[in-house]
Amino acid sequence: MRRIIVAITGSSAPIYGIAALEALRASEGVETHLVVSEGARASLRHEAPEWTPERLAALADVSYAPNDMAAAISSGSFKTDGMLIAPCSMKTLAAVANGYSVDLIARAADVCLKERRRLVLLPRETPLNRAHLVNMLAVNDMGGVLLPPMPAFYGCPETIRDMVDHTIGKALDLLGVPHALFRRWGEG
Repeated sequence: MRRIIVAITGSSAPIYGIAALEALRASEGVETHLVVSEGARASLRHEAPEWTPERLAALADVSYAPNDMAAAISSGSFKTDGMLIAPCSMKTLAAVANGYSVDLIARAADVCLKERRRLVLLPRETPLNRAHLVNMLAVNDMGGVLLPPMPAFYGCPETIRDMVDHTIGKALDLLGVPHALFRRWGEG
């Protein structure tokens, strides 16, 4: 059984976290642990009102409150295979980059970094300022992976969801989770 943490933060595009949860739910042998930030709850109300926090929690095996610092995922002794923050706000990126465990998402990310587990962040901001870039570099240098959701067109996407699935597929590749979310370059 693989344990994957999924965090959804307050940046625009909670669809990335939703798509990740749906894909992981469809994957055999994956246990998901979900944290939805307060900012993400606001994004959901504006961008995906049909996705309540309760409906999201139903996609996960375990769900935590964003301030639950006693949650299992806050400890390195609780084994996980990695974490995906999708989308990742610049606030969360800054917290992760600076080891500032202000909430459960930042703490779980810190645990992944200190335990040398895979941490994948989908930063959502444009344009980027110097602080954003410095924080991205810091996370990269600590072993995290930055996967900005940039659409690829070689698969000839027909819908926004096709582009979302491509990005989530790339994230799942980094986490070692098999999927069929997009057509790979050089394949049929």
